[in-house]
Parts: sequence; structure tokens; C-alpha cells
Amino acid sequence: MAVPFNHRAVEEKWRKHWEEHPVNVNDGKKPKYYCLDMFPYPSGNGLHVGHWRGYVISDVWSRYKLMQGHYIIHPMGWDAFGLPAENYAIKMGVHPAKSTAENVANIKRQINDIAALYDWDMEVNTTDPKFYKWTQWIFVQMFKKGLAYEKEFPINWCPSCKTGLANEEVVNGCCERCGTPVTKKNLRQWMLKITAYADRLLNDLDKLDWPEKVKKMQTDWIGKSYGAEVDFKVENSDEKITVYTTRPDTLHGATFMVLAPEHALAAKLATDETRAAVEDYIFKSSMRSNVDRVQDKEKTGVFTGSYAINPINGAKVPIWLSDYVLADYGTGAIMCVPAHDDRDFEFAKKFNIPIIQVIAKDGREIENMTEAYTEASGTMINSGEWNGMESAVLKKEAPLIIEKMGVGKKTVNYKLRDWVFSRQRYWGEPIPIIHCPKCGNVPVPEDQLPLELPEVESYQPTGTGESPLAAIDEWVNTTCPCCGAPAKRETNTMPQWAGSSWYFLRYVDNHNDEELVSKEKADKYLPVDMYIGGVEHAVLHLLYSRFYTKFLHDIGVIDFDEPFTKLFNQGMITGKNGIKMSKSKGNVVSPDDLIRDYGCDALRMYEMFVGPPELDAEWDDRGIDGVSRFLKRFWNLVLDNKDKGTAETPESVKIRHKMVYDITTRLNSFSLNTVISGFMEYNNKLIDLAKRQDGLDKETLETAVTLIAPFAPHIAEELWEQLGHSETVFAHGWPDADEEAMKDDEIEIAVQVNGKTRGTVTISSSAAKEDAIAAGKEVVADWLKGTIVKEIYVPGRIINIVVKP
Repeated sequence: MAVPFNHRAVEEKWRKHWEEHPVNVNDGKKPKYYCLDMFPYPSGNGLHVGHWRGYVISDVWSRYKLMQGHYIIHPMGWDAFGLPAENYAIKMGVHPAKSTAENVANIKRQINDIAALYDWDMEVNTTDPKFYKWTQWIFVQMFKKGLAYEKEFPINWCPSCKTGLANEEVVNGCCERCGTPVTKKNLRQWMLKITAYADRLLNDLDKLDWPEKVKKMQTDWIGKSYGAEVDFKVENSDEKITVYTTRPDTLHGATFMVLAPEHALAAKLATDETRAAVEDYIFKSSMRSNVDRVQDKEKTGVFTGSYAINPINGAKVPIWLSDYVLADYGTGAIMCVPAHDDRDFEFAKKFNIPIIQVIAKDGREIENMTEAYTEASGTMINSGEWNGMESAVLKKEAPLIIEKMGVGKKTVNYKLRDWVFSRQRYWGEPIPIIHCPKCGNVPVPEDQLPLELPEVESYQPTGTGESPLAAIDEWVNTTCPCCGAPAKRETNTMPQWAGSSWYFLRYVDNHNDEELVSKEKADKYLPVDMYIGGVEHAVLHLLYSRFYTKFLHDIGVIDFDEPFTKLFNQGMITGKNGIKMSKSKGNVVSPDDLIRDYGCDALRMYEMFVGPPELDAEWDDRGIDGVSRFLKRFWNLVLDNKDKGTAETPESVKIRHKMVYDITTRLNSFSLNTVISGFMEYNNKLIDLAKRQDGLDKETLETAVTLIAPFAPHIAEELWEQLGHSETVFAHGWPDADEEAMKDDEIEIAVQVNGKTRGTVTISSSAAKEDAIAAGKEVVADWLKGTIVKEIYVPGRIINIVVKP
């Protein structure tokens, strides 16, 4: 009888053993495999079972690759600068440096409970001056290349966090971090010219083994479109308004135009009669976020009182303002063709603006249109000399026609905007720029980096648009490194994304004080082979990381231009009814008690068993009971049979190889929940087989232990030792399946008469056609009344007898 499984004793024993004898050793001979988690920000709430899911997935995959003969690069670090850490510190009334250090220590303890293969010698922390020296260095290189620049413009402003936000950080009109409705504020900002990389960011998606939905999200965010810029002259004025359109073929149907309220001409176009309404509308629009404006289904607008002239047909076109047009997309002005655009149609109907159809199916005009005709193709009507042309053809030719007329040009446009890169907060990397009255903006000399964040007593946001650093005169006041004149330091800090956009490069050379990463180590260990994290980072973090990687490639730091070869996005673990786990909702499930009661291995396996790893799953504590019972049964199976000396049988060999094949196939396809169910299925088969033949052979037991090792490493190591091995199970190697050994000697196939199944027959898998048909005819003899005209046998699948009465 097996000794009962004591998870606490087993786990404590092997944790200590692994500390003294690491299983993942770089001998310089193995090929590398770099498996990386998206590193966490150190929340004061610690980890819950939802966080565990991603970390367990990455560790399972790392251990699998280790057993396939790789040296595993599997580091961990801390995304510790930024709003989350600072807001938590403010809430708790402590300095962010102190609260961050405490949170890191707590989460590191919790992460160690996962028993992952993390190499803590590679640990990084974005708040460490030795790390952010290189974050600042990258900024200086971007500044020198003209990719970092200053600009004053209205930005998204969170009144609660008291800082500016990038468009990507605004969700449904609210701050992504705190949920406060976002307003607009005119501020001086540092920008990164990510738009310079738009085409490469778009085109290089084809090189990546990423989920298609993520690639589509990035494609849509970059938003490349082809069209034309068209100039509309303002009536009785020297001004002109340039619009961007993807449908220049519909110019004859443009019955009005709309400008963004922020457009340079918006206020100027107002007449005496409309000025008050126009100015009021401009002000109200300035208080709304871009996201809110675009998503709002109720269209609003105001007529300026001015008209433009359609350059194609000379028609007068009323000029409106509406906040669904954004100043930073295209030219901030659009021509509106209500007959062929749903949004324009709604606007025209609401404000009683004429609708002229210019594309028609089969050339037939629709009377009394009740909705826009938005089909992509049709015949041009009401379009002067363009009448009768196919719209698809004209769409391509119209930009060239417009260019020849001198009223516009063919162009390409992007939704992607340059990245707002400054924050009016304390807890972030100081931007290494000095403002000199004589020399302008000057970068801090590289030999003076890092420019360290000064210690302060008051770090709360000011709400004035200036960082708390602005109040520290002894830090702000400095001298220009170029001319020596009195100058001032930049007081805005970098956003949280700054460190997380390149941290994955630093892990492999984190003690190098001379280079961001040495050429030798970059060539040997980079890029990341597998990146695992939540899909919520599909646009922000992943896009920024790709931008940074391409820039560092361009300046010769690394020789690859994509950071993550393969990407896997795990789904979220939610509380009851699919509600996101959160301390405020009281539905957080801590892993600590579950580890105490069931053990790390049981929790690891249940995290995988709870559902398809790419989908969200609702947590249910009761489910871990079943996984715990399975592990105990598996423990008993191995220990009860390890000393019996049972020889292998054809059936045990067949089950063994089928088990290897099924588990490996499911693991390679990341169907991790079915891997766990597969273990349970094969455990039952092996228990049944052991009963029938009074034991199991050692190789079958060893194979089962090897397969389960990446998922339940503690129990696997203990059972491996019990099976007589002195070295770690992770040095054994992943088993291979022999397809010949898997084949069944006998198979059961359906027997049909005239295409209808009338029975089944068990035959040899290698049976000849004549033998198979003969056996099948015996089974369905009662149905063979008449003349047999045809006998069909599809090997291994079906027998069909065709009979005529």
C-alpha cells in the first residue's frame, strides 16, 4: 500500500533541493529558448488566482522546452514606475519608493509559491537607476534622431490622477486606471514619433506567429487607408479647407462638410449670426475625450454660417462643426456624402441637409432614401462626366484626376498618432532634457546618466499641469551642458510604458553598466521566443515594444526588429458570474490558502484545467478538489506498481505511446485544459490495466511521470526518485511517440446496407478486403435479401453492401 501523498512535505523537500541543485543550467551547449511573462506592476493587493494562470502557463511551457533539450531563459522583474504604484502610495500615505519595495517583496514571495523556473539573477526593476539609465539613454537617442519632440496641444486629462493620458489609456471616455471621466487640457507635452514607423509596424505583422485577433487589433489601430486630399475653397475668402477622403469617386455627392471643433478655421468661419453658438460648441467639445466623441451615437453639430465650393462641380457646400471629427485624424476636416455613409446620412437627416445619390446598383437611383447606400460597387450617377463609370474603377482613378485638375492629391493616411510621452507626476523616469534659453532643448550628456529622481517629501500631483518636480528648485535649476548658461531641467516624467517597452532586452545582460545589452548576449539569447500575457495589452504595450525594438535595431543596438516571435494571450480568471476579480468587489481569491490546503501542484493543474487557456473562465474552488483527488490516485498508481517488476505487454506499450502522442499533441496546440483531462483519462486506463495484469511495467510508469512533470513538478520529482533515479526528471528528456506502436490490432467499423448502418463488426486492422466484407456480411445477413450488386470496403472506416431486391 502506497504511503499517503503529503503535499507539504513533498513540496518543501523539492523546493530546497532545487535551490541547491537548479534544474535549468546553462552549459553553453544547449540551444536557448526565451519564454517570457509580461512582467507585473507590484500591486499592493498581491496576486490572486487570475494572475497565477499566466505564470503557470509560461512555466509549463518553459519546463516542456527544458525537457526538449533547451536552456531556458525565463526571467521575472517589476514594472514599478507609473500611475498604479504612485496612486497606491498616495492612498496608503507612504512614499512610492517604500510602498513599491514592500509590494515587490510580497509578490515575489507569492510568485515563488508557483515553483516556476524563474532565474532571479536576471531580475530587473524599472525604478532601479541602473535600469532606467538605459530608459533615459534610449530617449536621448530618439531625441537626437528627431523622434522625440515637444508640442503644446489639447490632451486627454484625468482630473483624478491629475496627469495627461495617451489615447490608448482612455477607455469608454474614462481613465483606464481609475475610471474617472476624462477631459481636455492644453499642455506642453513630449511626444515620440511612432508614426514614422507606421508602415513597418503594419507590414511586419506578417512575420509574427501571433493570434490573428491581436494582429487585427494592431492593424486597425494603425489604420492605414488610401485616398486623396481635396482642397475646398471657402466662399468669399482666400482660405481653403483640405479634406482627406477614401472615396474621392463620390465628390459630386458631397453636400456638406464637417470640421473638428479644434480646427484652426473653426472659429474664424463663424458669422455674426452664428458666432455665439459656434464658440459655445467649441468649448463644450473641448471637455469631451476623443473616444467619447467617436463612440457617441447621438450626432451633434453647429452650422458655421460659411460655405465652401465643391472643386468638382462648383456647388456651394455648407460648413459645419461636429465633435465626431477629430483634429488629429487626417486633416481635421471631412467632406460628407450622406447618400453613401451611414454617419453622414444620420447627420444630414437630423439637420435637413440635401442628400444626392452618386452610386447606384445597375444605375438605378433610389427614390426617397431611408438609409445610405453603402455597397462598395455600383455605377456612377449624378456625377457629370463620371456618369456611367464603375465606382470601383473610379475610386482608383479619381485621385489622379484630382491631381491633374490641381485641386488635390493622392495620399495615404493613418489613424495612428504620435505617442504622448510625458506625465505630470513624480513617480516616473525623469526626462533627460535641459531647457536652455540660448541653445533650446539639450539632452543630458550620456556620461551623466542616469538622471536620478530626487527624493521629495511631497510627491502628490499638483493638478496645475506641472509635475511635483517643478517645485524642487535645487534640482530644476542647472547649467546648459552646451554653453554653460543657467538652464532648467525638464520636470515632466516618462509614462509607465517607457520601461516596459524594452525591459525584455535587459534581462539577458542586466548587470552591464556599459551597454544596454552587449552584442554577444543579444546575438546569443534574443529575441523572445514565446511571450505570454493578457490580450488587454494587444495595442499599447505590444505596439510600443515593437516600435522600440525597431528603433534600437536601426541604431545598431540589436540585429532583429521584432521583439516577440510567438505570442500567447491567456484569458482572464473571473469571479462569480464573470465579474472581474477586484478587491473592491470582494471577489478576489488568494492562492495562499489553496496552496496550504491542496498544494502548489494541485493549484497549478487546476489553473490549466479550469477552461481553454485563451478564454476567460469563472473560478470555482470546488474544482480543485477533483484535481487533488486525481494527483493522489496518480501517486498511488506509481507507488503501488513501482516494485512489482511487471513486464511490458502489447497493451501497455500501445497505451504508453498513445498517451505520449495525445499529451504532446494537445500541449503543442496549447490546449492545456485537455492535457489535464487527458492525464485523468489515461490514469484511469492505467489503473484498469494494472488491475487486469497485476501491475504495470516501469517504462510506462516513468513515461507517465515524465509527461506530468511540467504541470506538477514536485510530485513528478518525488515519484521519479521513488522509481530509482538520482538525477532530476527534467534532465530525462521528453518522450517520443511511436505511431506504429500506437496502432490497434483490431478495429470496430460500421457495416452498411444500401448506405444505412445496420451493425458493427470487429476485425483485424490489417484485414484484407475479402475478409472484412465476409465478416461484415455475417453481421448484417438478415438485411441481405435480394441480389448483391456491389461490395465496398474503406479500410479502417466502413463496409457497405449494395443490394437490389
